[in-house]
Amino acid sequence: MARKTANDDPLAPVTLAVGQEELLLDRAVRDVVAAARAADADTDVRDLTPDQLQPGTLAELTSPSLFAERKVVVVRNAQDLSADTVKDVKAYLGAPAEEITLVLLHAGGAKGKGLLDAARKAGAREVACPKMTKPADRLAFVRGEFRGLGRSATPEACQALVDAIGSDLRELASAAAQLVADVEGTIDEAVVGRYYTGRAEASSFTVADRAVEGRAAEALEALRWSLATGVAPVMITSALAQGVRAIGKLSSARGGRPADLARELGMPPWKIDRVRQQMRGWTPDGVAVALRAVAEADAGVKGGGDDPEYALEKAVVAIARAARSRGRA
Repeated sequence: MARKTANDDPLAPVTLAVGQEELLLDRAVRDVVAAARAADADTDVRDLTPDQLQPGTLAELTSPSLFAERKVVVVRNAQDLSADTVKDVKAYLGAPAEEITLVLLHAGGAKGKGLLDAARKAGAREVACPKMTKPADRLAFVRGEFRGLGRSATPEACQALVDAIGSDLRELASAAAQLVADVEGTIDEAVVGRYYTGRAEASSFTVADRAVEGRAAEALEALRWSLATGVAPVMITSALAQGVRAIGKLSSARGGRPADLARELGMPPWKIDRVRQQMRGWTPDGVAVALRAVAEADAGVKGGGDDPEYALEKAVVAIARAARSRGRA
């Protein structure tokens, strides 16, 4: 979720929203507008792109009004402002007008850095809106969504939702809100499965998870659904390979805290916890068998066989059996 500076007053004279995550940028604007309209229902909101903010425009928008009306002036993609307009904005930062809140949305890169630095130097309230590229970040986002909505969700439910929906924060936020609206009590993995099973089943990683857990029937069902919904076979073999290699890496690693193992193995901490649960029943011989099965499936999928679907089914069954090798010993 967006991170804010110590000055957390949305009615601060200047708010600087920095980053490229569109949902978080929109929420930063929404929070300011909501606070302004709570203070004055007739607040005038101007939402401008760089081409709409010409030299002199900011001065016109922020000039004193006979009616002393409250205004929110939003400037999107501030890094793209012309040099002359940047001068206007910098001058305004030195003497912001009363009853007016300026919101600057800036991508945060090298482009337009002078304006970014000037806003920070002027003491602007800052909201960080970074692009969430890591699975752990999206997982934390989902947890925050449920907390913000006043509901509890199990860690497994949060992970299942991320697995089902993917990386789009708007869809994740919408899904969390839908679950809160429709379901009473704690939201668990079973609830997420009922609502989003189609999307989750279509994930190549769901196929891999069920296979390395030794759940052959569920893995085959997920595989058939994935193929029916257009998931490329090569994506499934890749997910199977990652799943088996993760088991092998963690089983050969020394014990320790998830954070330490994450650094050692190059996995996020949440994945360490998940793989630890999945590796029960695995033996070194089982890992070797599963890796050979993945290699054969990969060859079959990439042209070494006549039936890629059969090659994948054969690999899934072999991996699921290998996952139970300790129990058969």
